[in-house]
Amino acid sequence: MSTETTAPRRRSPFARREADSGPRARFSQLLAYLLEHRGVLSFVVVLSVLGAAASLAQPLLVSQVITIVGKGEPLNGIVWGLVALVVVSALISGYQHYLLQRTGEGVVLSSRRKLVARMLRLPISEFDTRRTGDLVSRVGSDTTLLRAVLTQGLVEAIGGALTFVGALIAMLIIDPVLLGLTVLVVAVSIVVVTLLSSRIRVASQKAQTKVGDLAAAVERAISSVRTIRAANATEREIAAVDADATGAWKMGIQVARISALVVPVAGIAMQVSFLVVLGVGGFRVASGAITVANLVAFILFLFMMILPLGQAFGAITAVNSALGALGRIQEILDLPTEDQFDRDIAPLGMTVGVANEGLAPNAPAIEFVDVEFAYPSAPEREEPSEAATAPADAEAIALGALGGVDVVAEAEAAAGLGGDAPAATHGGVLHGVSFTVPRGKRTALVGPSGAGKSTILALIERFYDPEAGQVRFGGMDIRTLDRVALRSNIGYVEQDAPVLAGSLRDNLRLATPDATDEQCVDVLHAVNLTEVLERSELGLDAPVGEDGIMLSGGERQRLAIARALLAAPPVLLLDESTSSLDGRNEQLMREAIDAVAEDRTLLVIAHRLSTVVDSDQIVVLDHGRVVGIGTHSELVASTPLYRDLAKHQLLV
Repeated sequence: MSTETTAPRRRSPFARREADSGPRARFSQLLAYLLEHRGVLSFVVVLSVLGAAASLAQPLLVSQVITIVGKGEPLNGIVWGLVALVVVSALISGYQHYLLQRTGEGVVLSSRRKLVARMLRLPISEFDTRRTGDLVSRVGSDTTLLRAVLTQGLVEAIGGALTFVGALIAMLIIDPVLLGLTVLVVAVSIVVVTLLSSRIRVASQKAQTKVGDLAAAVERAISSVRTIRAANATEREIAAVDADATGAWKMGIQVARISALVVPVAGIAMQVSFLVVLGVGGFRVASGAITVANLVAFILFLFMMILPLGQAFGAITAVNSALGALGRIQEILDLPTEDQFDRDIAPLGMTVGVANEGLAPNAPAIEFVDVEFAYPSAPEREEPSEAATAPADAEAIALGALGGVDVVAEAEAAAGLGGDAPAATHGGVLHGVSFTVPRGKRTALVGPSGAGKSTILALIERFYDPEAGQVRFGGMDIRTLDRVALRSNIGYVEQDAPVLAGSLRDNLRLATPDATDEQCVDVLHAVNLTEVLERSELGLDAPVGEDGIMLSGGERQRLAIARALLAAPPVLLLDESTSSLDGRNEQLMREAIDAVAEDRTLLVIAHRLSTVVDSDQIVVLDHGRVVGIGTHSELVASTPLYRDLAKHQLLV
């Protein structure tokens, strides 16, 4: 099944293009969200028609009442009919409002589901260059603006259009002259709103972008609050967040300023029309051209025509605001998922269920063949990426100064990939890397920070794909394997040992949701986390806090390893998995890994050579190239870089 031909160098399908302007959305895209609720909206339209009919009938009855009273005749049941129409119209309006509010919430829910589902399937490279807070803002803030499309008059404008047309026809029948004057005033107001509507969309989009910046700033400050306090940088961070808040406020004021020009237009149109009709109509009544009853009916129809016009103006404002926010939502929805282009990489017929079949018995577990890889450069941004500005970098440097920790490695780890961070790398990371990881053996990756060690693990997990060469798993190019099946065969413990907010059980069962409580307890004992388990009466339900803050660094690392051991995959990838442990816990951890690693393949990254000197094979990397492969004793004799590393750590 394997092939010796390496894949040609190709441009990543996920390479991001710089936009000439901000993201834009079309009304048809907005309409798609509304049509998901076409049943309810159709019923709302029917209610609008009934409400319009009830409203249009009221001026006619009022005109008859005036005429009957003028003749001195009894009203009989006409007054009760008028009251009934008013009550029915109010009931229809109230129920319609409820349905629109409920449907608006449905639109928000639908958009959030789509957005979250797409976000969590995006390529890892997208998260390298985007700020977490901005992504959260798109889910929380931008989606809520879609509700305004329904709650601020779009669907109601449909019924209002019927009322508008009906009132227009009735006014034409009553007095064409007065109607002509009214239409002239209305036409001017429509032109004004049309000119302002495009400005509202642009301003709304910019306002939502500023809100995203604010959310990113707050998320950054809160997630690193301990580092900020320790560095006495609280006031500076407050000032930075305040600057983003001020920027969002200014853009909100700009939206309000433009909206303030639109909102009064309907009121001004109504007042001017009313004054014109009252003045000219009074003159025409005096001349006998129309009756008082007809003038009153015309004025009532005038109000009925202007009210839908106000709804239409409100709908225009809401739609343009929603389109601005929808542009930011669609920007994410239009991004390809990490597996969207898999069919362009390998034929679908070659996809296999690795999880069911296991590794090919005679093939190496993992093999790199002339692999070339470079992280894509981030596009130009108004502000630096979060990875490049995170306070965690400062924390890493401080730790290095205090405790002799490898400063570069720790700072790069804080950026996300432990020594091979894409945020700081724009050139080649791996250059013609070739090596083999035998099945059931322990292979170690060693080398200075930035050599490409963590990048190798990321390629095995298919967080990225190589630009040239092949990464083989069980003898097959991993680009021909289903990602879910591939990852189900791999246990991956990252360098920063992330712990999810929730309970001990939630973290342990992340990869194995069907694991029993007994299995969870056993694996906690194996990694010496019995004390953590017994610390709370809640046991496995004990919370670990945001990012595992209620655990020590070593406990977080052991919990991450326990999660991987519980899954018991055939391949384990360990990136500095014992760097935060003391000597006793490191020894216990090694024993636990040794126990579970029997007949399994281990690929381990370590800066402390003492933890890997007994590996079956050690691969030495430097500046993205393999400079030596062998056992500890072989490398001490053959590879100068490894010999220097060993001397510095007193191993030779």
